[in-house]
Amino acid sequence: MTLPPRPVRHHRMFLTSYEDTFNYGWHHVDLFVHDEYDREVNWVHWTVEADGPDAADASVREEEPWLARTSPWQHRVSAAGMNYWTADAAWADELTDSGRSA
Repeated sequence: MTLPPRPVRHHRMFLTSYEDTFNYGWHHVDLFVHDEYDREVNWVHWTVEADGPDAADASVREEEPWLARTSPWQHRVSAAGMNYWTADAAWADELTDSGRSA
């Protein structure tokens, strides 16, 4: 199958929260958007006060109140040894339109 040259459909959004394992001093959360072929379409990030899922949830409520986490946080460790967590996300109006509650 030949893929189109650029993503045209936004298929999946997810949050990533990181632990500042290497003491860079930059605590942040990323929101990624992927297409149906799991290619990255877009992303945005913002700083948070602390590391981990609890700080990420608090920051989402503050920075993007219409964004909802739709799955539990899943802990992972990168090849370099950094702890991070991922969780699916959706805009509140998408949850309402699909019949799910926000």
